[in-house]
Amino acid sequence: MDAEEFKRQGHALVDWIADYFEGVRDYPVRAQVAPGEIAAKLGKQVPAEGEAFSAIFEDFKDIIVPGSTHWQHPRFLAYFPSNVTPPSILADMLTAAMSVNAMIWETSPAATELEERMMDWLKQAMDLPASWQGVIQDTASSAVFCAVLAARERATGWKVNAEGLYEGPKLGIYTSAETHSSLEKAVKMAGLGKASLRIVPTDDNFAMHPAALSRMIDEDKAAGIQPAMVVASVGTTGVGACDPLKAIGIIARAHGCYYHVDAAWAGTAMIAPEFRYLMDGLEAADSYAFNPHKWMGVGFDCSAHFVRDKETLIRTLTILPEYLKSTEGVTDYRDWGIQLGRRNRALKLWFVLRSYGTEAIAQMVRNHVAWAAELAGLIRADKDFELVTGPSLALLTFRLAGKDADARTEALLDAVNNDGFTYLTRTKVKGRPVIRISVGAVRTTRDDVLAAWARVKELAAGLG
Repeated sequence: MDAEEFKRQGHALVDWIADYFEGVRDYPVRAQVAPGEIAAKLGKQVPAEGEAFSAIFEDFKDIIVPGSTHWQHPRFLAYFPSNVTPPSILADMLTAAMSVNAMIWETSPAATELEERMMDWLKQAMDLPASWQGVIQDTASSAVFCAVLAARERATGWKVNAEGLYEGPKLGIYTSAETHSSLEKAVKMAGLGKASLRIVPTDDNFAMHPAALSRMIDEDKAAGIQPAMVVASVGTTGVGACDPLKAIGIIARAHGCYYHVDAAWAGTAMIAPEFRYLMDGLEAADSYAFNPHKWMGVGFDCSAHFVRDKETLIRTLTILPEYLKSTEGVTDYRDWGIQLGRRNRALKLWFVLRSYGTEAIAQMVRNHVAWAAELAGLIRADKDFELVTGPSLALLTFRLAGKDADARTEALLDAVNNDGFTYLTRTKVKGRPVIRISVGAVRTTRDDVLAAWARVKELAAGLG
């Protein structure tokens, strides 16, 4: 593809993207295809000869788009948002064009220093401790894995990296059952075993119970288990539970535990000052992560990972072969995460924050929270439904009321998602199925939320 063809096709792609955002409401939210249907339309043999880009683009529109679930749809109310905005897309185009590897400062000084400054901007925007330092990981799953590794090394006097896991004490990692499943995966990958996870009971709001945490740590120490880490959450995936950070932090520090706070979804809400009460006590954390790629309009992937003491993280993860020795006195982000090769993720964050400013992002969050609260009121007032949890910020759960409610709730969710007008997800609360609604897509309006609820009611009536 020469320069002129690249320009022509690039303009066509940008036009399509702009039209896609304008017309995304016309698509069913969840892909309405059967398993294997897309694969059947793709060639089984790798092409030996090149094809015209226009033909490839047509196949994208005819095969890939109909087989995609549309996360940018205004009535996407499932999971948590995975938002993207036009400035973020344009930044990613530039990132792809330059394709720098930001592993060390000298391989792209601009990428490193931009990332440092963007983490400072986020601290300012959310009133985070000024002494913290940060790195952009791909996802919060990577951030919690790094935190587990740091906790493991600190608890064992840095011996595991050097000597392995064959000797040493059994470690305890404390969290609640509401914590994201990425913690369990991280514990397994760190070689600590699922048995090291200690599940702390929760209160009526599904938040970790500090007294239970303290009691479990005391019992484990008496049994020869060394407390190594406490992981708290602000805005859990299931019901949006928020753990009491201050009380948990006091306990974690009293026992020398590494304290990590995961606010992957809810962290963006801290850009609005009125929601920062949820972070009371955060300053005690050793590390903290949230995802601008969820609710801030920064395209996937972009996870902000802050640490109290960067040396703990660097000592855990650093490795220095001769070919990576570089300029002294600068930040080399290869020592802050799992990956050596790193994209310039800070560029899209810079573009988005400059394009919209913190106030517009905060107002979007406020709107979503208000619309979720309004929807919760409608559910409470409807005798055919039961509001189960929330709203917690912009997340709530509900189910059908009355006889055979569990089976009918499951059937309603299937009907909603097969219908395609909106998209919701399931979870369980106290062992019973519920339906989650998470308001958060950039293009969602109050009318979208109300229209989605009207369709849910219509489909529920059709079930009888």
